[in-house]
Amino acid sequence: MTKNDKKSDEELTAKNEATNNNIKDGQEEKKDILSTEEKLKETEDKLLRSLAEIENQRRRFEKEIKDAFEFGSFNFAKESLAILDNLQRAKIAIKNDKILKENNDLGKFLENIDIIEKDLVSIFEKNNIKKIIANGKRFDPNLHQAMIEIDNEKEEPGTIVQEIQTGYMLGDRLLRPALVGVAKKKDSKNQEKEEKKDKK
Repeated sequence: MTKNDKKSDEELTAKNEATNNNIKDGQEEKKDILSTEEKLKETEDKLLRSLAEIENQRRRFEKEIKDAFEFGSFNFAKESLAILDNLQRAKIAIKNDKILKENNDLGKFLENIDIIEKDLVSIFEKNNIKKIIANGKRFDPNLHQAMIEIDNEKEEPGTIVQEIQTGYMLGDRLLRPALVGVAKKKDSKNQEKEEKKDKK
């Protein structure tokens, strides 16, 4: 091998090494670019998730504030219903009392109770507390609580025929269910017994 051949082999090897180094450098640069792009996408993804989470929290807090505002007085309103119930019971008891019936001032006293009752109902209405209308309606377990079943041929089974205690709503939320008596068809056994009693 001559010196020139040796020299050209060395040059060729050097060129090959330089080319290989350039290729390696290019690949490393590509890898660096790819890893930078991946990191950028990952960071962007994390940022979008964080923004979505913040938005969800904001909505949740707004709903909680709205619920607290609307239903913060829920327990107070529920307890206040007892006052209205007691006023109505007092009126009935006073009207049915034999001694008080003879009192000349009974009418004025009942008028005053009526005024207090109307004021309380007015306050309830201003605060979005509304009566549940039950009589004649179909029984709805979301609004009514059945206390008794009443034999009734005139009404369709499942129809409310007696209201034992008035129910109330606070906005769209149930404050207290209406306690009701629900119509049912007479059992054939009960009907036969009644017919036998009527014949005697």
